[in-house]
Amino acid sequence: MQDIKINWQPTNLENELVKLKPMVASDFDAIYAVASDPNIWAQHPKSDRYKPEVFKPFFDEGVEQGTAFLTIDKTSGEIMGSTRYYNFNPEDSSIAIGFTFLATKFWGGKYNLACKTLLLDYAFQYVDKVYFHIGPTNTRSQIATMRIGAEFLRETDTEILGSRTLHREYVITKDSWNKRTTTN
Repeated sequence: MQDIKINWQPTNLENELVKLKPMVASDFDAIYAVASDPNIWAQHPKSDRYKPEVFKPFFDEGVEQGTAFLTIDKTSGEIMGSTRYYNFNPEDSSIAIGFTFLATKFWGGKYNLACKTLLLDYAFQYVDKVYFHIGPTNTRSQIATMRIGAEFLRETDTEILGSRTLHREYVITKDSWNKRTTTN
């Protein structure tokens, strides 16, 4: 892999449904208005992330890493949630996508798929594998991840915000993504 600096927070990721805007510190109030819904976090390992004192470190880490995005409904301009890249590994030619959440009114597939398509298309310009780490009880996200073509690899302890948490790890390869997108 080339030794190049990759911008994991580009400003031009959008399609007909969504726009991904790089998340900055001044976005806290707007994104917390979405994240404060307990229903979003019900199946998540951090089911209390709707509380401001739990959400703030999550938000701050995304901003500090410079890899987080607000997800915005392209039609209405409404903030739907957020997502981010993490764990870039040039030696493995991989990165992870996650920390994704959407307001409940945007659940049901097309918005998540639109966001993940943007992120995967961009990532596969630079890496050969993309990982997803999903809590073992978060069946909604597990199903959505498999629907985009990711395959279950294993259960693993993943470090998140300084603590280790059990997750199910999924992967999608550049080859399988390219085959999927050329046949659809």
